[in-house]
Formats: sequence, structure tokens, C-alpha cells
Amino acid sequence: MTWSERMGARLRIKSFRTKFILVVGAGVMLDLLLSGSVALWNVHRLGRDASVEIKHGLEKASNEYLENYIQTTALRANLLLSGVFSEVTTLAGSMQTLIDHPEVQGKIGDAVAQAPDFTPPLTYDQAGKWAQNEKGATSVLSVWGYLLGPDKQPLPAIRRDIQNTAIFDLMSGSLMSTGSRKLQMYYMGPKDRPIMRTTPYSDQAQTFDKLYPGHNDKNFWDFFFPGVYEGWQAWLHDPKIKHNDNLVTSTAPYTDAITGNLIVTFFHPLWNKERTDCAGAVAVDITLEQLADLVNNVRVADTGFGFLASSDGNVLAIKSQGEKTLGIQMQNDSATAGVTNMVRSLGKSAYPDVASMKLPADMKTSMQRIHLKAGAARAPYLVVLRRLPEINLWADGKIGSDHLTLGFVVPEREVYASLYSAESKMETATARIRNWQIAILIFSLAVVLSVVVGISKRITAGLIALAGAARRLERKDYSVRVEIPSGDEVGELGRAFNKMAEEIQSYTGNLEQLVEERTHKLGEANREIQALNEKLKGENVRMGAELDVARRIQSMVLPKPLELSSVSRLDIAGHMEAASEVGGDYYDVLQAGSRVKIGIGDVTGHGLESGVLMLMVQSAARALLESGDMDSCTFMKVLNNAIFKNVARTESANNLTLSFIDYSENKITLTGQHEEMIVVRKDGSVERIDTVDLGFPIGLEADISQFVNSRALPFDSEDIVILYTDGVTEAESPQGKLFGVESLCESANRHRAGTAQEIKQNIIRDVLAHIDTQKIHDDITLVVIKHL
Repeated sequence: MTWSERMGARLRIKSFRTKFILVVGAGVMLDLLLSGSVALWNVHRLGRDASVEIKHGLEKASNEYLENYIQTTALRANLLLSGVFSEVTTLAGSMQTLIDHPEVQGKIGDAVAQAPDFTPPLTYDQAGKWAQNEKGATSVLSVWGYLLGPDKQPLPAIRRDIQNTAIFDLMSGSLMSTGSRKLQMYYMGPKDRPIMRTTPYSDQAQTFDKLYPGHNDKNFWDFFFPGVYEGWQAWLHDPKIKHNDNLVTSTAPYTDAITGNLIVTFFHPLWNKERTDCAGAVAVDITLEQLADLVNNVRVADTGFGFLASSDGNVLAIKSQGEKTLGIQMQNDSATAGVTNMVRSLGKSAYPDVASMKLPADMKTSMQRIHLKAGAARAPYLVVLRRLPEINLWADGKIGSDHLTLGFVVPEREVYASLYSAESKMETATARIRNWQIAILIFSLAVVLSVVVGISKRITAGLIALAGAARRLERKDYSVRVEIPSGDEVGELGRAFNKMAEEIQSYTGNLEQLVEERTHKLGEANREIQALNEKLKGENVRMGAELDVARRIQSMVLPKPLELSSVSRLDIAGHMEAASEVGGDYYDVLQAGSRVKIGIGDVTGHGLESGVLMLMVQSAARALLESGDMDSCTFMKVLNNAIFKNVARTESANNLTLSFIDYSENKITLTGQHEEMIVVRKDGSVERIDTVDLGFPIGLEADISQFVNSRALPFDSEDIVILYTDGVTEAESPQGKLFGVESLCESANRHRAGTAQEIKQNIIRDVLAHIDTQKIHDDITLVVIKHL
């Protein structure tokens, strides 16, 4: 035999050694697997918890950084706008002071008129029909054709305005060279005298002719800035109109007619001395590049960017790459003939998340998460928004209160780049630990199995010897003994086996004698059993005969069809089926002269005693009815007294529920406690009459006077009364469902058109169909009474 064959013989699957190796090996493997799994789970949980903590920390730090950054940038934007507001307010304040002091304004105008540098001559342009000073002046002065007289020179009032506003050249020059970077500053006269001074000098009127043909045929304010002048006038006339207290009014970005740049204009209105009307305005233009520089300098992560938008979502400043990222583009809004607004609306973005993005409604920093296209896929972005202080904005031909919004957009992957890196490293570390755990597990299993196989022979040697001895004992070699030198439980088992073998050897010597003695005893016991069987057979025959007689007597006293048919004006049908040889249900139809009494009852239990009690009730009820006329309650009390005394004499514990119906023309009287009485009216309505309060179980108490009551009910033509025992309503289906009172009512109502016999047969058919193959556990009794 080869080594592999020997090992195979030793490790047979049924051998104890094989089972020992498998059980011990499985136990060690389970222990190692559990410990390894717990270790791996702890490593995974540690990595997950660390990742969550790092993410929370990075989110908090990133959010704080973004919030601080946007607050700082918002302050810079506020400083830029405040600087511009301050400069235009300063210029407006100086001009307003002169308007409020006309005597000073006149003297200064006269003085400035003496200086040729500030009052250069005007040249009329025949093609454009306007007058304008020549180049070389500090600012350009344009006087439109409708402000010139027949001599093509300014009208007297216009000449006075030109002289009184020459001081503008002195102030605007210095303001242009200081403070924030400005494209130009200008003065525009009141609506009826809208001369225009602009610093620095430019070919102002010539540019207007080129870009806005026909402008000289209309009022300057109505052509270029419709509605703004009327808006300022409304401020004076209606103090309830909401506007910013600094009075500076800005425009949406538009293309400047003179420079061709995208600009934003900041107006400051001037008032007449009486503050009853507008007296023109001063203004400052800054290029959109200045606002763009503000957001272009935003550096958030690697590719984050900023933008500045008005409250309607029009983006005023943004990088070109930012436009692509947000899916927006510049469009012209030619709402007016003069100024062409430039619109980059977030609401018209190609991306739904941007189009539906809500700008903040308060001064708190808002953070939102949206998805934008990044290459061929969609990626999450963080949007940080901060609302800037309120400004007055002219747009769509009217002035309204508005807030600019500063926004940052940054890819989420860049904000959490360090988190992703940490998660990747932790996953690598976890995988490395897992691989080491698996390697250690395999190595441990190999070592343990080697040790188990090595020591299994020594541990199981005694058991193997016992198994061999048991096989010899099975072959009836009772002389077998085992030698197990160990003092453990296996050694004790060997000693017990040897003692058992000795006892078996001793016992087998006397076995034949024991078998003979036992056979003799079994024969005697068998004869005694046969005698008892014969005796029981005779007893069963006797009891069967008695039960058969009782059952026959019980069936004999049931109402016969002839009796039922003799009852005047009533169609009566009855059915009784016992659950055993003798049933405990009772029903009877008794007639004595004009009196008709119909009873139904249910004796507790089944069998002979119940049948006898039912016969007692039938006999007593017949005797009482024949004895004379008594009311239904007295009838029930007397009947109970008789039955109680008979039950006491027979020492029986049985009693019964019992109800009687007394019939007279078109009326029935119900007395006694039993199941509900069902009345099916001619029109199909069903009444269920409860009998709990009409009596007490018969034969249980000597005096039931205080419990017995009667209830009278009308009983008209085609009405039907259903009396039954609980064997009907408690009939079980094979699934354990009871037939129930509701099913009985429904069956009676469904078959009410037939005769009493037909109604009875159909109801019993429904009950038996419900029972199906289930055994009948209780007596079934049903009485159907139909008024003819």
C-alpha cells in the first residue's frame, strides 16, 4: 500500500480522526477569519473616520477661506465703487453749490468768460447741425442744433449756461487726474437745455453723428437715457419712491459712443435752487475693464474665477474662460436708440443649474453646489455669492434699487484635492494591510492544520482502539478487551467498555433461560388481553344498542312533515344533524288548539346525556302547552323548574340555551336566551334579534324569574324567521374560517323567494359547501318559518 493510500485509509471521511481534524481546523479557521475580519473592519473604519474628519476639516477651512476671500474682494469692490461715487458726488456738490447761489455762479461765470482757455469759440457744423469748440480745450463742449439760434450761435439762455458751467473744466481736470481711474467725466444740462461738457476732449458730436444718426433731432436725454431724467424728477415729487440716499445712479454696461469701450456710467443729478425740478447731472464713466480687473484678480484654487452680476443675473464682469464655464455669452440689448446695453444673463445659461441659480437676498455669504460641463462629463462646482451694498440702477427706461452680487466659482475637486489624495493613500494602506492579513491567515492555517494532523493520531489512538473493539463486539466476540494506558476521559471510556463487555459475556450465558421465562409471561399477558377484548366487545355492542335506541327515540319525537304542514298560515321546515350518535340540539313545533309554540335549544356537550336532556325538554314543553294557557314568561319559568330538578336527580352538569316563539296572527313573541333570531322581511331587509336579555340557560339555576323577558315583533305576509344553533354559524372551513351570522343572513336573504323547505335546503347546502371536507364538530339545527 502506497503512502497516499495509507493516508487515505487513515483519513476516511467517517473516521473520528478526519472529523477531529475538520472540526478543529474549522474552529481555528473561523477564529482566524473572525479576528482577521475584525482587524480589517477596524482598519477600514479607521480610514473612513479619518477621511470624514479630514473632509469636515477641509470643508470648514475651505468654506472659511472662501468666505473671507469673497468678503475681502467685496470690500475692494465697495472701495472702487465708493471712490467713484465720492468723486462724482464731489463734482456734483460743487456744481450744486453754484446752482444754489446764482449770484456767485454768475460772478464766477463772468470771470471765467474773460479767460480764453476756458471759453474757446464754438464752430458750427453744417452737416451735423451742432456747434462745438475746437481741439486744444480742457474739455469738449457740444451744443445741439435745437439749442442754436438763426445765426447758428447758442441762444441767450444757452450762452449763459455755457458761461456758468465753465467752472466744470477747472474741477473735472483735477478730478480726472486723481483718485480712481476714470474714462471720462461730463456735465449735461437740464432737459430743456442739455448742453454737454466732457473731459478729456474728444470728437464727441462727430462720433454721435456716426454712431447715432438722428440724435440731434430729439432731446438728448430722451434719445440716449430715456426715463432717467423723469426718474430723478419723481424722487422730488414723491418722497416715498425708494432710492439710495447717495443719489448716484449707475447704468448697466453699454458701448461708449466716443471711445467704443464697454463702460458703466455713474450719474449724480443736480437740482434747481428751489428743489422742484432737475437741473441736469454730472457723470463719471469707468470701463468695464476696471470691474473686470477686480474679479480677474481672483485666484481660487487652480481654475476658480470670479464674476460680478446685477440682481437680474446680468453678469457685468467675468473672464472669457468663466463665460464658457458658466455657459453664458455677451448679447446686445437695443432697448434704447442711443445706449446699447450689453447683457450676459445667468438665466440664459446653457446649463440648467446656472439658469436656476438664486442670487442672495441678504448680505450673508451664500454657498451653492452646481454641476457644470467639464470636458465630456459633468462635474460638481462650488459657487460662493456675496451681495454688495445697494445702488440706484437705470435699466429698461426706469430707475430702481439694485444690488450687485460678487461670485466665485471653483471646481469641487480642486477644493478637496488634498482630501482625495489622503483618501487614495488610505485606500492603498488599507489594501496593503488587508493583503498582509490574508497572507498571515493562510500561513496560520497551514501551521495549525499541520499541527492538528500531527497530534490527531496521539489524541485519537484510544478512540480508534475502542472503535475496533466495538466492531469485534458487534460480531459477537464477547472476549474482546482494550488497552488504553491514558488516564483521561478516553481511558475511563476504555475501562467502562471492558466492564460492559464482561457484563455482556456474563449476560449472554443466561440469555436462553431469560428468554424462556419472558416468553411464558408474555403468553399469560396475551391471554388476559384477549379476555379483556372479548369483554369490551360485548360492552361496545351493548352501548351501541343503547345509543341507537336513544338516537331513534330522538328522531321519533322530532316534528313530522304532517305536523308542520298543519300549522295555519305558516310554512315551516326544520333540519337537525347530530355531530355524534346522539345530538344535543333541540327544536320542536307544538300546537294546542289555536296556540302555536316553536322552540329551539342547544344542550351543552354531545352524546347520550345531552340527548336525554333534550328529550326531557321536549316532553316537559309538550305537557306544559297541553296543560293550559299561560304567558310565555311563566311557561319558561315552569319549564326551567322541572328541568333543573331532573338534572339534579341525574347528577348531570349539562344545561341548555332555549328560546320559544309564540305565534299569533301577524305577530310573534320571542322568549328565552339562545342564539340571535334572524327576521328577513318581504322587502329584503334583515333584522337580527339579540336574545341575551330575554332569558337564562335552562337547568342551571332553580329560579330564573328575574332573567326571563319577552319581545313581540310584527310578522307579516312573506316575512321569514330563521332559528338556528351554533353548529350552523360556527361551522369551520378547511382553512379554519367560521360560517358566521353574516353569511347565514346573506344566504337566507338570497333564497327568500322560495318555500320554507327550499330556503332550508339552500342554507344547509351553503353551510356544507363552506365546511367542504372538514369534519362536523357540532350539531347542526336549522328552522325556517315563512308567513303565508
